[in-house]
Amino acid sequence: MIMKKKVPFAAIVLLTTLAACNESGTNTTDNTSGNSAAPPPPTIQYAVVNKFPHDTSYFTEGLEFYKGQLLESSGGNADESPYPSEFGIADLKTGKVATKVQLDKTKYFGEGITVFNDKIYQLTWTSQVGFVYDANTFKKIKEFKIPAKEGWGLTHDSANLIMSDGSSNLYYLTPDSLKLLNILRVTDNSGPVPNINELEYINGYIYANQWETPYILKIDPATGKIVGRLNLENLQKEASSLRPGADVLNGIAFDSAGNKILVTGKRWPYIYEIKMQ
Repeated sequence: MIMKKKVPFAAIVLLTTLAACNESGTNTTDNTSGNSAAPPPPTIQYAVVNKFPHDTSYFTEGLEFYKGQLLESSGGNADESPYPSEFGIADLKTGKVATKVQLDKTKYFGEGITVFNDKIYQLTWTSQVGFVYDANTFKKIKEFKIPAKEGWGLTHDSANLIMSDGSSNLYYLTPDSLKLLNILRVTDNSGPVPNINELEYINGYIYANQWETPYILKIDPATGKIVGRLNLENLQKEASSLRPGADVLNGIAFDSAGNKILVTGKRWPYIYEIKMQ
């Protein structure tokens, strides 16, 4: 199993908080005071309405719809991982991914992706480098510096990119200059919530995989508060029973045209279409 976190969570929070304080012109929304008397976030019910084959060689880091096609990214490195560090177009009929961009595994562990204004944005894990590509040709346009020690998940709202780094922080970036605008702290009734990973923006809310758990968290972007939680433990168990070596839940994609939500995990045998109730 590839361990994505190699430093304690407290150290990540300290480093990212210090980075935020040193970033000129950056706002921080920090709701660290938990209210233990408040109830935990309610459970969001869901139903599986379809499932599709998934490429089990993919250590899934990002899942994204663009013009009706499903893009998927995978992470790996030369020393520890047999998995590809790349992204491409996933075929829902076969599960195979047609590679469009392949990273040098001796340098980069590929992470989350998102598409905004016909550009694909891709993070790397510990290299502090991100890439921007033309979404139609997959030609690299430029590189940018990630404003945190690590890059994990990536999505966008109507104006900005939103990035996670495995802590409780969400980073808002301008899509053109890729400057840091704001850091939003994700919290629930007990305080900051760690291990925020793959992201998707759905109907005004940020949905996030919480790494090493079966949960997808529904986050209010105005406050950072978790307002609901999906428990996909049953899907995790099915994946593990069908595919020894299936790893954690990771991957959320929303097709706004078809109003479809797809979820999967690292090396899972299936991508599931779910409907939230």
